[in-house]
Amino acid sequence: MSESTGHRPQSSPSQPDDSVQAELTRLRESIDNIDAAVVHMLAERFKCTQQVGVLKARHQLPPADPDREARQIARLRELAGSAKLDPAFAEKLLNFIIAEVIRHHETIADGAR
Repeated sequence: MSESTGHRPQSSPSQPDDSVQAELTRLRESIDNIDAAVVHMLAERFKCTQQVGVLKARHQLPPADPDREARQIARLRELAGSAKLDPAFAEKLLNFIIAEVIRHHETIADGAR
């Protein structure tokens, strides 16, 4: 203990050795690549859903399809479980995406009127 404060001096955090740092770098590069792939896949998904929105607007179909959404959520929860991903997380993610798609479809429908 330090005599003046009664506290122990702070120790500096240890730096990982070179092999640990190399493994962290390798894993983080993989994460970065996966993130890039996810962004590109979402972009492709939204290109398709925009086309669905145009088709729905053209034929005066509602922007939301609750039956389809429920089937998709059930399907994704099952896929998540088999992939060892938390199904509740997968459902939250899909609900977020669905809400954005519906918002796009409403905007497209408003523009078609």
